[in-house]
Amino acid sequence: MNTPVFAPWADPDAKPLIRFQNVTKSFGDFTAIDDLTLDIFEREFFALLGPSGCGKTTMMRMLAGFEEPTQGRIELAGRDIAAVPPNKRAVNMMFQSYALFPHLSVWENIAFGLRREGKDKAAIAARVEDMLKLTRLQKFARRKPHQISGGQRQRVALARSLAKAPKLLLLDEPLGALDAKLREDTQFELMDIQEKTGTTFVIVTHDQEEAMTVASRIAVMDEGKIMQVDTPDRIYEVPNSVYVADFIGDVNILDGTLTANGENSFALHYAPDQAPITARSDRPFTDGQSAHLAIRPEKVAIHKEKPEGVDNLLSGEVLDIAYLGNLSTYHVRLPGGQVVKAQIANTRRLSRRDITWEDKVWISWTFTAGVLLDQ
Repeated sequence: MNTPVFAPWADPDAKPLIRFQNVTKSFGDFTAIDDLTLDIFEREFFALLGPSGCGKTTMMRMLAGFEEPTQGRIELAGRDIAAVPPNKRAVNMMFQSYALFPHLSVWENIAFGLRREGKDKAAIAARVEDMLKLTRLQKFARRKPHQISGGQRQRVALARSLAKAPKLLLLDEPLGALDAKLREDTQFELMDIQEKTGTTFVIVTHDQEEAMTVASRIAVMDEGKIMQVDTPDRIYEVPNSVYVADFIGDVNILDGTLTANGENSFALHYAPDQAPITARSDRPFTDGQSAHLAIRPEKVAIHKEKPEGVDNLLSGEVLDIAYLGNLSTYHVRLPGGQVVKAQIANTRRLSRRDITWEDKVWISWTFTAGVLLDQ
């Protein structure tokens, strides 16, 4: 039996849990959020991704109730939440610092919000035990925060945030304080917990890899605007602009002018005295239009000898090599001065490189490997 694909955003009848409608947020003369419209659906793990100062944390603070929109409307479950104070919203926020109470045990930290709500002792105990089990912290229940590791503290903060069963959990750079290996492990724990609880998670991050790993959808932001909202695979494979292509992962961008050479087929003239590159696109382009070809390094093959029967073949010289353990990236300078990166998986142990610095090489890619962009 096939499991149905989770994609409420593709269902025209699905009602969003969160709706930003033409939201603007200004601080004096500075516009942090600029006429932004966005829907986020129940059970999504949604990532707000962008560089520092792009407005992603401001969006989260408006959802939490710490900021109010200057213009526009924010709805949660169909209700305008502008007049609802932070402590009355079905929303919880987990901060980067975790903000645990140092004098309280792990158990008491998780119980804190439930006690504030006046729940009875048996209900609190049962809920805390559920949260300890969910986050695998039963053994550490009586310890204080300083007696456990950074990753465990992160799980305590998560358990405390989920204890009150919020409709929505906001995570502000939640893994920023962890080292790389622990961050990677914790990403998968977060995904597992989100799936088990069914809570809608909205995460703010500037880490592209983190967003690509955990999110059902990603909103790539810049200067208070959303540049693209889509699933991680489409953001990576079908970016809608040079900004998005360049922000997510590694990419080669070749600029030039286009001429049509068949149905949905174009020639990109990228350098004088060089044969044009051919590329396919369903987007409409006109002859003579400026365009950019975005192509990922892993889609570029590198050859010592000139191959036959390839769609796009360019000659060049190896300028640099980056050895990354599992991958090697070759920086190849073309006759026009452009540098194109070709990435090869190191499937065998390297005893001697076939291709090295200053070698004359050929690079190639298929007709459909690149994405033509007009902005």
